[in-house]
Amino acid sequence: MLLCKKIKLEVSEEDAQALEFMQAKCRGLYNWWIMRLRDGEKWPGWKEAKATLQESKQHDPELHQVYGKLLHEVYFRTDKAMTAFFRRCKAGEKPGFPRVRSRHDFFTLVYPAMYINVQGDRLILPTGGKGTKKRFPNIVARLTEQAPPSFREVAISRDAGGHYYASFVSEQAEQPATTTGVVAFDLGIKTLATGVNEQGRVYSIGGFKGARWYNKQLDKMRSKRDCCKKKSKRYIHLTKVYKRVSEQKRNKQKDSLHKASHLISHKLVESTVVVGDLSQRQMVTKQHQEKNKHRNRAVFNEWGCYTFVQMLVYKCLLYGKDLEIISEKYTSKDCHRCGNRQAMPLWKRTYHCERCGVVMDRDENSAHNILERFLARLGPHVADATRCADVFTAIDNVNTLEHI
Repeated sequence: MLLCKKIKLEVSEEDAQALEFMQAKCRGLYNWWIMRLRDGEKWPGWKEAKATLQESKQHDPELHQVYGKLLHEVYFRTDKAMTAFFRRCKAGEKPGFPRVRSRHDFFTLVYPAMYINVQGDRLILPTGGKGTKKRFPNIVARLTEQAPPSFREVAISRDAGGHYYASFVSEQAEQPATTTGVVAFDLGIKTLATGVNEQGRVYSIGGFKGARWYNKQLDKMRSKRDCCKKKSKRYIHLTKVYKRVSEQKRNKQKDSLHKASHLISHKLVESTVVVGDLSQRQMVTKQHQEKNKHRNRAVFNEWGCYTFVQMLVYKCLLYGKDLEIISEKYTSKDCHRCGNRQAMPLWKRTYHCERCGVVMDRDENSAHNILERFLARLGPHVADATRCADVFTAIDNVNTLEHI
């Protein structure tokens, strides 16, 4: 299977200017095509659009200073965006026409592997132009980690703090399954995942705990910035600090999701992982309209349910485990011992059965029901194994679907 390794780059000021120049020109070419398509022009396809590159270079001679393969990638990316737009229209979904890229966003530069050179900890990226007309020399960046021995392509990106990264796409062999057993997990807000196996052992995996503190700091900075005059020095300074703190929050949240998914897919001995088909929209329906701003903010911003399940999909495939996603309808309301169904609003964290008297955490009770439903093959089951309610999308990799 294909995996991506993201490595931080150390670039000089001149090389950073070259990267910014090339990504700005690629972004301008992409936005030019999107605006033409928005005005009603028909998308001819990437081959016909690519044939107009020389005309674009005559109109804007600075495009000669951009490496040709990067300009070709603009047409491929536009074709993928339009193909996805047509697919959504055909399926009756919200169309979502491709948007223009803001000048504040870094347009990712994708280099094929055969056109770059890795010498030890040095990554050499070619630039456009020839001879005396070459404006920027080839970019020489230092890798902070060792690059994979073999890779297909390299994507150059930049974060909000101005740091550059190289993402290497490489092939990695899947591990065969060597164990047996089933473990079922119920996804939650307070606890990221609560699981139980066939022997009755309970696993409790907590998620990111610092979201509320970060939200408080971000609210303070946003409040101070709103009192400043736009484009003033203090306004620009607070904006940079806000972006830096937001990035720290996102990185810590993503790190906790990676550790939790790695624990489930690699450390646990069970060979089959069952996850409930939970949607973030279910947490904000009319029956759950309690006035709790912290919960609503956590559901939409800090939970990461979709990201966590997507991590489980490829990590279980990598480590030779089977991932099953089934419906968890009524699993929080039904008692796993007697089957009694009772109302369980979100503010009730302890399940107390009115019939048999069992008392346990509501997520643990839900995990027991998910495990029993999977073992007994009780419906309703989800036909698409990579869909999580209304939010999850199908994975294009056919091998992944067959494996799951």
